[in-house]
Amino acid sequence: AGAGAGADGWVRAAVAELRARREELSGRIREEEAERGRLQGRLWALTQRLARTSESLARNLAARGELDRTIAETEAAYGKILESSQILLDVLKGEIGNAGK
Repeated sequence: AGAGAGADGWVRAAVAELRARREELSGRIREEEAERGRLQGRLWALTQRLARTSESLARNLAARGELDRTIAETEAAYGKILESSQILLDVLKGEIGNAGK
């Protein structure tokens, strides 16, 4: 009977140890689940910021492209105006020179 009682006590102690380990593990699981929830919230917020930033960047890139085209067209038109003005000036100088003869 003594051996049976000793074995019973040992089994009870072993089960108690396993239960304690399980409870400790459950605590870690709860902490990790909470941390995962916090990280998912931050990930969601960062994903939203990334989407907004990407949209804004696309709009700004398009606007800059339009400005680049406008600047290039304006500079080209201005160059043509300068060229035409120089031609006109040369023609007028020629006419003035011819009128004096």
